[in-house]
Amino acid sequence: MEAGFSDLRNELQSWDALWRRIQLECQQLYTEFLKIREYKDMQENKIKHQSSCVQLNEQLENKSTELLLLAQSQEHQGEEVNRIRNYVYQEEQSHCSEQERMKTEISDLIEELHQKEITIATIMEKASLLERQLKMELEIKDKLLAKQQV
Repeated sequence: MEAGFSDLRNELQSWDALWRRIQLECQQLYTEFLKIREYKDMQENKIKHQSSCVQLNEQLENKSTELLLLAQSQEHQGEEVNRIRNYVYQEEQSHCSEQERMKTEISDLIEELHQKEITIATIMEKASLLERQLKMELEIKDKLLAKQQV
């Protein structure tokens, strides 16, 4: 009987170790979640900065218009305005490409987060089921022990 208790105690310790590993994994997943949230916040800040960049681009376009008016009298100034326009266009194209890449990256991270949340829920569900099974087994063994003692 003592061997049975020893086995039961070992099994409980094993379940306890599993439970602790699950808790550690949940904690690690939560840490990852916080990092992802921080990354997302950084991305949102970048988008806000991009908005101000658009305003700066609009201001730059206004300045370009002023330069075009001055370019009528001086050909050299006209060439400089064209060079600035090309630069702005390339920057906008580069910016759009970077923005699309970031959107894709955020989408991938969100999908990964959802998968991890599903994994956590599955693990928690399994842990709960195992805990109930263990409780039932303990109750059965307690009843058997009580019968043997009687």
